[in-house]
Amino acid sequence: MKSNRISKSFKPSCTSWETIFDIAVKEKRLQEIEAVISKGNLWDDPTKAKPLLKERAQITQQIEAHKTLSTATDESALLLDMAEEESDAETVEEVSLQVGLLKKKVKNFSITVILNGEDDPNHAIISINAGAGGTEAQDWAEMLFRMYSRWIEGKGFKLELIDMQPGEEAGIKSVTFSASGEYAYGYLKTEIGVHRLVRISPFNASGKRHTSFASVFVYPDVEDEIVIDIEEKDLRIDVFRASGAGGQHVNKTSSAVRITHLPTGIVVQCQQEKSQFRNKDLAMKVLRARLYQHEKEKQNEKLREIHEGKDDIAWGNQIRSYVLQPYQLVKDHRINLEVGNVTSVLDGNIDPFIEGVLLKQKAH
Repeated sequence: MKSNRISKSFKPSCTSWETIFDIAVKEKRLQEIEAVISKGNLWDDPTKAKPLLKERAQITQQIEAHKTLSTATDESALLLDMAEEESDAETVEEVSLQVGLLKKKVKNFSITVILNGEDDPNHAIISINAGAGGTEAQDWAEMLFRMYSRWIEGKGFKLELIDMQPGEEAGIKSVTFSASGEYAYGYLKTEIGVHRLVRISPFNASGKRHTSFASVFVYPDVEDEIVIDIEEKDLRIDVFRASGAGGQHVNKTSSAVRITHLPTGIVVQCQQEKSQFRNKDLAMKVLRARLYQHEKEKQNEKLREIHEGKDDIAWGNQIRSYVLQPYQLVKDHRINLEVGNVTSVLDGNIDPFIEGVLLKQKAH
């Protein structure tokens, strides 16, 4: 019967998530935080106070969500059992709808719990760079930008364009943009690496298959989260006219800004705004994020060297392949997940890949 299928599929899936979230551990940690806060001298060191308060808010939110989901799970299971015993088909149907919604909430909660890294709750700064191959690769980079734009929009996040370098004929050479939303970095960090496209070239009259590559880098937006000391003497700031499509779109003033951090050689630039000051602010925002990531990479260098996935972001070691011809398939090589609806993926439906990678990382 339909009711039996519902109860058997519902109960295990809505209880296995308990193993991901150890509420006893979370409640103990919350007590420790409250003990520190109650001492009254928390703000003597603001650099420690803010992360602690942020952690308290996050744990409190998770505990409340856990309790709500646990109560809803128990109530739905009980109601379903009663309806089955009484052969109440109408109630069974009603509960089955509730179960479908509850499963989605449990899944979203489980993913949020997995995102427990220090930077996971932060906004994200994303950079896409076309690989070798000229127009083909640049067109692919623009397709990826569109894919992530759609994903960001679907999540209800806010996208802000920071810098874009258009291709000579089509596409983009590179683009940098931010995604502002809860856990944006935690989700998008799974997209770091090389993305490979196979298709019949729309720019080649011979109609041959062409393989293009583009790299995706993601940094946590650390503005207002951590202090990055940047001294003026370590910066070289250049201003220039922003490039454009020509004609009336060409900027007549030197509003674009390029900042070079001399000690590390990191270069960032922004030319999307008409104001030079606004471009400088955005460029500094990206610089802070990249310097923060640079320092974290230095600290974790030894761990990364022994990590099996160290080469995942190396050029030529693609994390995902998108095949348009001779067949249609998107395959994530890290988790062997294949999706046949390429159009849907390129329209921003990449959650199965993101969630699959996060769950695999949790398992390890």
